[in-house]
Amino acid sequence: MLFFCCKNDTDGRIKTWYLPIFLRFTPFKFSDTSYLLYVSLRVMQGVNKQNIRHLSLAELEDYFVQSGDKKFRAKQVYEWLWQKHAHSFDAMTNLSKEWRTKLSDVFELPALTVEASQYSADGTVKSRFKTVDSHLVEGVLIPTDTRQTACVSSQIGCSLTCKFCATGYMGRKRNLDFDEIYDEVVLINQQAERIYQKKLSNIVFMGMGEPLLNYKNVLKAIERIASPDGLGMSPRRITVSTAGVAKMILQLGDDEVRFKLALSLHAANDTKRHEIMPINDTNNIRSLVEALNYFYRKTGNEITLEYILFKDFNDSPEDAAELVKVFRQIPADLVNIIEYNPIDMASFRKPDEQVTNNFMQYLEKNRVNARLRRSRGKDIDAACGQLANKEGIQQLQ
Repeated sequence: MLFFCCKNDTDGRIKTWYLPIFLRFTPFKFSDTSYLLYVSLRVMQGVNKQNIRHLSLAELEDYFVQSGDKKFRAKQVYEWLWQKHAHSFDAMTNLSKEWRTKLSDVFELPALTVEASQYSADGTVKSRFKTVDSHLVEGVLIPTDTRQTACVSSQIGCSLTCKFCATGYMGRKRNLDFDEIYDEVVLINQQAERIYQKKLSNIVFMGMGEPLLNYKNVLKAIERIASPDGLGMSPRRITVSTAGVAKMILQLGDDEVRFKLALSLHAANDTKRHEIMPINDTNNIRSLVEALNYFYRKTGNEITLEYILFKDFNDSPEDAAELVKVFRQIPADLVNIIEYNPIDMASFRKPDEQVTNNFMQYLEKNRVNARLRRSRGKDIDAACGQLANKEGIQQLQ
């Protein structure tokens, strides 16, 4: 009997990858006493179960064949995992009770749960999800007349310490696994169907964390979301937003991804950007311009610039002129000018309405395709990281 355990260097959690090795060399059938001995030894040794959603369909097929069953059983389980969104083996009702017990003995099926939700008068729904290891992470449903958009997180907390962001004051706890990111989308889609009788139309990775610092899990989550045997959503309806990790933007180009990309710029010169976004020390605007041009040459995918307006910091005509210069160096389709949603931890405020209008008019006069994105969920904890940071919130669902 072989066990192979490894420590995930990213988040420090122990992950056990014993089953394929065990099965390859010591296949068992239901009647075998070797199976019972195997389970008993695993429990005695305190070995973690393997997350069944981390197996591919081919690996599941191998498991069932070596266990004395047919390949099609794997397809049944796979459908429960990724299309029917089962969060327990008991929910897999077209499997025998014996098989459900065997699966629960060997595998685990961790899933996010909705720990609390807040409902805004404008229709926005912000939820706090709980992981199996009791961490909290946020997701938001943003409805409009034409869209149902899910804003999802990629990490629990964040290491980038942006001065205007509530998540930046949390620190980074760990990366989300790809199946946890997938769960966020599923749970928000269920909210959209229940409240608005509509399915999600778009997904934006603009929640907690830096997606490009959890690269493999984010790409794997998007692959599952876009797959016909997953949620079947077009990658063109998915946008990944980054604070600006130049080498990973280059990697996105090399991987020829199909989703859209947004850069959180928020200041158009390095001095100001460094002041609010320390990541600019190692990823300055010039390096990001070069990376975004490379990304576009390799993929042709849509690029958006995100720019939050902060009162008396980046809202002057001079700031607008610098933004125009950056925009003209990048094949960007759009600049989103974002109304700031204040947080308790920072002193930033949104500009007066006239200042915002003047800024927008300058961009339009200089032929910049700009859109003013009004803050949603003003009457709830809608800023990124606010709800996950809030203690003792009353559960509203």
